[in-house]
Amino acid sequence: MTMSQAELDLVEDILGGSHRALARAITKIENRSPGYRDIVSALHEHAGSAEVVGVTGSPGSGKSTLVDKLVKRYRDRGDTVGVVAVDPSSPYTGGAVLGDRIRMASNVGDMDVFFRSMSARGRLGGLSTATSDAVTALDAFGKDRIVIETVGAGQNEIDIVRTADSVVVLVQPGSGDDVQMLKAGILEIGDVFVVNKADMDGTARTVAELEEMIHLRSNPRKNLDTGHHSIDEAQEASVVNGEPDADAETWTPEVVETIATSGDGIEDLAEVLAAHRAFLEESGRLREKAQTRYAEEIRRHVQSDLSDLVERELDARGGIDSFAAAVADRETDPYTVADEVVAPVRDCFGDARDD
Repeated sequence: MTMSQAELDLVEDILGGSHRALARAITKIENRSPGYRDIVSALHEHAGSAEVVGVTGSPGSGKSTLVDKLVKRYRDRGDTVGVVAVDPSSPYTGGAVLGDRIRMASNVGDMDVFFRSMSARGRLGGLSTATSDAVTALDAFGKDRIVIETVGAGQNEIDIVRTADSVVVLVQPGSGDDVQMLKAGILEIGDVFVVNKADMDGTARTVAELEEMIHLRSNPRKNLDTGHHSIDEAQEASVVNGEPDADAETWTPEVVETIATSGDGIEDLAEVLAAHRAFLEESGRLREKAQTRYAEEIRRHVQSDLSDLVERELDARGGIDSFAAAVADRETDPYTVADEVVAPVRDCFGDARDD
């Protein structure tokens, strides 16, 4: 890795506590500007200490207000905080960015809260990588807590919040569609489920539905048994040859009721998040999650780099349109084209074509 003097200075300034340098680095990361990879690589060895929380849920569930109150609670404890809010709007309109700032009014002016809205710009797939890199920068900077807030609760958001150690999923009372949506996949990544706006009608039913879904996910054969299990409880539940079975250590997500606008339930949420963090650390799952996350990140980078190489090879051979025209004229076929383009890469790996 060869870095320019400007990049070395930027890294040094970030490690020295310059918020301006941190903002510049995240801008480079978001824009994928030349040199951003070297910067993230240099910061990586200084990261790994921050507690990262992902917050997702359907639009209108009150994510920004809840994040604001959660961040304030962390600041009241003396923790420094970084917030990455994924913004689906155009980076030129500023609408959602301004909206997030207003909803996070409790922390405006606090230099120990670094807020950054990252625009999807129509490429949510790549945003998961940019978000991960931004978290690395915030972590290396020295933030104690990092909160990632996503725009919704679809597959792209699932990819983004996997960067987090603990995932909070927000649901509105009476939102039957939201609960059904959870069954489609996001239920699997939630560590804490929050029924926000708990002063609305339908709260009790929504809580009951979530608890039943969590129970069915955890163990379809058990009677309804909600709440999280500590490590000791999990080990007591499964003993092998007189010794606790480490493989039996599990976390059953809790359902927390909050009214984010007034701050009700935020302390409960913070306590559950602290319990989940303790579980991850004491069970060894924190390192497991990190390794899984890095494995996916490495795979994503390799696939992206190889894709770029293939695109350049296509351009060098006349471009994809010329190949498509040849296929349309029945002069060749898609498989043959793919084999020809990938052949140089395959030869580098000494790999024969796999039919």
